[in-house]
Amino acid sequence: MPRLRWSTGALLRFLLGTAVLLAWAFVVGQDQPVKAAEESAVPAQQGPKSETPAVAIPATQPPTGTPDMGSNSGPDNGLRLGTGDLLEMGVYNVPELATKARVSSNGDVYLPLIDYVHVAGLSTEEAQALIEKRYADGGFLKDPHIALFVDEYTSQGASVLGEVSKPGVYPVLGQQRLLDLISSAGGFTDKAGRTITVTHRNQPDKPVTLSLGRNVADNPDSNIDVFPGDTVVVRKADVVYVVGDVGRPSGFLMDVENLTVLKAIALAGGTNRTAKLNATTIIRKGPNGITETPVQLKKILQAKAQDIPMRPDDILFVPTSAGRIFAGRSLEAAMQAATAVSIIAVRP
Repeated sequence: MPRLRWSTGALLRFLLGTAVLLAWAFVVGQDQPVKAAEESAVPAQQGPKSETPAVAIPATQPPTGTPDMGSNSGPDNGLRLGTGDLLEMGVYNVPELATKARVSSNGDVYLPLIDYVHVAGLSTEEAQALIEKRYADGGFLKDPHIALFVDEYTSQGASVLGEVSKPGVYPVLGQQRLLDLISSAGGFTDKAGRTITVTHRNQPDKPVTLSLGRNVADNPDSNIDVFPGDTVVVRKADVVYVVGDVGRPSGFLMDVENLTVLKAIALAGGTNRTAKLNATTIIRKGPNGITETPVQLKKILQAKAQDIPMRPDDILFVPTSAGRIFAGRSLEAAMQAATAVSIIAVRP
């Protein structure tokens, strides 16, 4: 087999080519790790930059949250100026402009130098800012500071009527409860019932009727909120009269709905020995006039007949059997007796 012989020139060219190939492979191998390291380093450098806005967000949150806290600062935000309110204005470092003025029927208030300013429907802070702007725009004051106070909140009152000691209009500033307002009116009278009607200004066709319990703590839901412009009416308690031959002829306030003949007789101290029980009647005034209803009082007292419920303004008349003073005139006599008796408040 013939041998492959290399000439000196061919051998040198082969070695030179091999060296070039090895050098190129070495350079390429070194360049690729560098590029990979550079590419992996780019996200690491961009990471902190992308996190910079996230770090700055908390720093900007407190300023945006501050107005929200101020908008819910208190219940005074609901108070608005209205007709009849008496305002007192003071100007910092200008005592000559201090004045008192009442809001007119058209909602305007007269102030020195700036004439009439419409303040009806504005809060105290809004009216104060408007007055400051008028003084500044008119060139009367430079950077004015106005202090506005309300001496009388006539428009922010609620009417308390009916069976209270001092009926009238009472201011409702901030959060007011029903019993707080009634307390301001002097409390209930002796003839006050347990039914109260509250008519809200924004719902005049939907009055709210409340029934107070014997103890307010037993029914706290009846102590509702009262707002400016509301009308509170305390109803008079219903009365039944027990007259004739009884221990204490009187009129009794119906604080309970289930007042019956037997209970009314018990409140009147029972019947006397001379009472004619079987002639007892209930005199009732209805839409068709006055009617008389016989009552078997003797059988009711003996538990042989059913007790009869009484209605407001009923007159229970128990005649006497000792004489004939009321003979033929029982209705007239009972009516006269009912007008002469005293009214007694019985609080069961």
